[in-house]
Amino acid sequence: MSGRCILALEDGTVFTGVAFGATGTRVGEVVFNTALTGYQEILTDPSYRGQIVTMTYPHIGNYGVNEADVESATPQVSGFVVREAARRASNYRATRTLDEYLNRHGVVGIEGIDTRALTKLLRVQGAMNGVLTTEESDPQTCVRLARGAPSMDGADLVKDVMPRGAGLWTEGLDATFVPSRNAGSKRRRVVAIDCGMKRNILRHLVDVGAEVRVLPPTASVEEVLESRPDGVFVSNGPGDPAAVTYAIALLKALRGRVPMFGICLGHQLLGLALGGRSFKLKFGHRGANQPVLNVGTGRVEITSQNHGFAVEASSIESSGATVTHVNLNDRTLEGFTHAGEALLAVQYHPEASPGPHDATYLFDCFARMMDTGRAPTAQDMSDAQAALQHRRTPAAAT
Repeated sequence: MSGRCILALEDGTVFTGVAFGATGTRVGEVVFNTALTGYQEILTDPSYRGQIVTMTYPHIGNYGVNEADVESATPQVSGFVVREAARRASNYRATRTLDEYLNRHGVVGIEGIDTRALTKLLRVQGAMNGVLTTEESDPQTCVRLARGAPSMDGADLVKDVMPRGAGLWTEGLDATFVPSRNAGSKRRRVVAIDCGMKRNILRHLVDVGAEVRVLPPTASVEEVLESRPDGVFVSNGPGDPAAVTYAIALLKALRGRVPMFGICLGHQLLGLALGGRSFKLKFGHRGANQPVLNVGTGRVEITSQNHGFAVEASSIESSGATVTHVNLNDRTLEGFTHAGEALLAVQYHPEASPGPHDATYLFDCFARMMDTGRAPTAQDMSDAQAALQHRRTPAAAT
């Protein structure tokens, strides 16, 4: 960890700090994440493609990096910004330090800047493009590079992270950390549309008894239906949902033909397939502590989130959709169902990687939806939450 590094924003703001990880110049949309832990999952989440991620927690890297906690094969971020990067990995599971990991994968990092000031600026002005560089020293040159970065509006980044063909996924959750659902002998065939899917989502699908076939969003309707799936899952991913027109067309064609469950970008794409409208949030929701109200049950879930776009609730209600979840910070749409089409979608990340486990019951709701052919009701969600709580109690473990 040595050398000067500059972070310049398109509004002319320049931060100077110390480089760690790789050297070079990277551009992207500068955003912030409020999670205290989970930096490795954040780095490898494909939804962060094209973004320079700032961690608001001041001390990052203290437990190192290991091969088990990645959400994709390599880091996806354009750059990484922290107040202080730990030089020692103090955890028995660590195989290398954060600095070594970023350097190995060519990710430029900066430490030693005032991340609170940066976060406040992004909250007031909104997410903006920036450049992270160890090569350029002139601040004005850096600002010009930031202003020349491509906009996230209209950007189809799914094409950069989606798989190139079909595949199978068989790995379930590690029961050391998450109580198994003990799905038993019942098997459900799921086609997972991979727009940049996190691995822990796939593990949850396996844990509820799914045989998972993974397809890219460019697949045809015939390819999706040829395995006679009990359900279709639509994943998270990066960029502007309105730009992923091929995925929207696919979901429109699948409406009413098979139960569907969408998370994050999948939620947005399903909303657009229903005729809804999406819009860009000022600075997005990124962190492991976002409060969401389940409208039907009245319970508040603390959730993990990572998205910069949202769907207008009023734009989908006319299609017959029912709002099920609302963000308590800004009242934006966080979930909906469509009873007539056996459809469930949430904007946040119930797979909890990283983050709390309040919402993992939604995978059980998807399993029930595949069995019944109808969208979950508020009572179904309440029952699934109760079953989830039972699995976590010491009595249930014995």
